[in-house]
Amino acid sequence: MINKILIVSMIAAISMFAQPAEITLMSNHQIDSILTSVSAKNLTVTERMKFYSKLFLDMPYDLTCAGEGPYALYETEPLLNFDSTNCMVFCEHVLALSISDSWDNFFNNLQQIRYKDGIIGMRTRNHYTMADWMPENKWLLDDVSAKVGEELTERMTRKISHKKFFEDKGITDLRYVKEDREPTIDYLPFTALKEKVNNLKSGDVLALLFAKLDNIFAAHMLMYFEEDGKGFIRESAMSKMSTFDTPIKEWIEKYINSKRYAGVAVMRVKTEINQPGKIILPWEIAGLR
Repeated sequence: MINKILIVSMIAAISMFAQPAEITLMSNHQIDSILTSVSAKNLTVTERMKFYSKLFLDMPYDLTCAGEGPYALYETEPLLNFDSTNCMVFCEHVLALSISDSWDNFFNNLQQIRYKDGIIGMRTRNHYTMADWMPENKWLLDDVSAKVGEELTERMTRKISHKKFFEDKGITDLRYVKEDREPTIDYLPFTALKEKVNNLKSGDVLALLFAKLDNIFAAHMLMYFEEDGKGFIRESAMSKMSTFDTPIKEWIEKYINSKRYAGVAVMRVKTEINQPGKIILPWEIAGLR
């Protein structure tokens, strides 16, 4: 594991030469204006995802770019950060922007995506992609792994322990944490993804899954988009310490013989939400859960 000091040093070195991400150069008021303008257009949520995600290209990667804010007990990084990002934060920010029509609604929608019931805190954050984040965001996303993989879909089971997760962070007050559980999910091995790649849809969110670890599913989150008939992966990743695009076929070939990773799970914005002009207001989410 690369330590935080090394990551910060790498980000600083990259930032000396990299062009800032477009959204980094914007003020909150400018982002608010863009949200108002884009939401008035006849675009679907996934079309907006492609638009907003592009604004993050070249943004530096930082594993610890976001937290519970300055008044938190443990992770005091900001709730919102447009200077750097990581794979999950990138996906969360893009999704929240894409369902919102103003800065205030974006900020509150972001907390609804990141935390159980939108309640900010270490214990209520959706830490595990497939065991927490996806189930808590069923109001927004469907797990379509089996639909995409069809007859080539496989399944995996993992034991998820919030108790151990928090203990490893040195947290001893374990009140209100989720009980240990053993969920089973569908996924596509890379050979299946290669064969069924045409079943992906622009705006799909993918989780890269560990092959052998028995206590966690996902290692990484990323998004798939299409433009001019070509598919590509857009991600914030430690491999380049940046946010960047890779043609989908090239991305699959990189992992096709991987021993470390088993394949991907695929999540998709719900059909009833992915409609032209559709906006989700923060106070509506409780009724969608």
